[in-house]
Amino acid sequence: MTLGFTDFGFTDFGFTDFGFTDFGFHENLAVVTKTQLNDDLSPPPAPIRPQLTLHLSNDASDPQQLPLPMPDPPETSLDIQFSVPFVHRLRVTDDVSRKDLPQLLSVIEAGDGENAKVLLIAERSLAEPTGRIAEQLGQANAIDLVHAPVLVDGGEGVKNSSKTVELILQQINQLNLDRRSYIVAIGGGAMLDAVGYAAAVAHRGVRLIRLPTTTLAQADSGVGVKNAINHFEKKNWIGTFAVPWAVINDANLLQTLPDRDFRCGFSEAVKVSLLKSEAEFSWLCENADAIREREAVASKRAVHQSCLLHLKHITHGGDPFEMLEARPLDFGHWSAHRLEPLTHYQIRHGEAVAIGVAIDTIYSSLKFGFPEQDMRAVCKCLTRLGIPLWHEELTPTERLMHGLEEFRQHLGGRLTITMLRGVGDPIDVHEIDHVAMRNAIEQLQQIHQELATSHEPKVGSEG
Repeated sequence: MTLGFTDFGFTDFGFTDFGFTDFGFHENLAVVTKTQLNDDLSPPPAPIRPQLTLHLSNDASDPQQLPLPMPDPPETSLDIQFSVPFVHRLRVTDDVSRKDLPQLLSVIEAGDGENAKVLLIAERSLAEPTGRIAEQLGQANAIDLVHAPVLVDGGEGVKNSSKTVELILQQINQLNLDRRSYIVAIGGGAMLDAVGYAAAVAHRGVRLIRLPTTTLAQADSGVGVKNAINHFEKKNWIGTFAVPWAVINDANLLQTLPDRDFRCGFSEAVKVSLLKSEAEFSWLCENADAIREREAVASKRAVHQSCLLHLKHITHGGDPFEMLEARPLDFGHWSAHRLEPLTHYQIRHGEAVAIGVAIDTIYSSLKFGFPEQDMRAVCKCLTRLGIPLWHEELTPTERLMHGLEEFRQHLGGRLTITMLRGVGDPIDVHEIDHVAMRNAIEQLQQIHQELATSHEPKVGSEG
């Protein structure tokens, strides 16, 4: 493309490094040569003011000129709203590595006359089911499995450096993947965050299919549209918004989880029920013991209902990319995101969320009339799920309170924190009473001691 302007007060203003030559002005005309433009455009009446001329051929010496009037001053300031269509694909399976593999195949689309390129990335601990999936993908029609499965570490440590992201970017480049290729990521929420970030920035977006393998990821983050890694000792400081191509929640992939990791994921189910559904919160309270003991029917239902409530908010809440002030799905997260680095990530994200949710329900009862009975029901439900509600790093409280400013910076603008007036009745607040918040944290310690039972795991126990 040649962009030429000559002699309108400036001459020979050249940008050869960018493919532009002879940039100037001439006779009130700006001349642009462009390869593709609709041939059926017809010129308007001859303008009497400066005009833009578009050439409909590659040959600037023989232009098919299309004069367009320069806009009037009011037209030089435009705010145009537009929307971009997305499809969020969710599949729920019992055993995707065996009988339900067709569900995975159904979301991989081959191009015209070309096989779909697929790269499998999985946590090392999931090598066995990943191997079964790889074997079947390698035999599938119209699929080119470009490499043996790439195995990476799991857990929050994978987000604490860019090492895994760089590894994946190298693989994408070396294997010549493009924006219509697929990365199938099999792992927990932290691993999916890191892989998702790499997929989102490569070519401005390689198609990502998530197979979450933790209760927390299946109940919440797996269907989310965010991905990130940690930096500056701050949670999710580097990241993007990107809608996954598809998500497959598979029950069998949860079977190898240690009890600690299985249980703590249900803190997100409690959180979203408090925001969205009084009936679901009541159901979770009634079935907390069964879920803690990994009863299949209750656990599967809890994960699925939480997933659907999160998905509905993302797809129908009107702000999937968090452009507005509030992010209600992060209820309880301002302190959770601060607590994790304070413990050097010894605490699980789900455990930190449980503590954060408990703190903010107590604060809501102190400041906004959230019924004390419901506040205690929240703490009791989380405890019966087997999630500890206290960590020694909660004190001194001033260190935790720094999380409020970090939370504000992460979203931008004024501080906006979601609190509760009742179950299913969230409100947004812009100021936090620090004295009341410290009182809430102190109350949590007392409530935790009251509710402690023999089945409650200690932080650091694998169950």
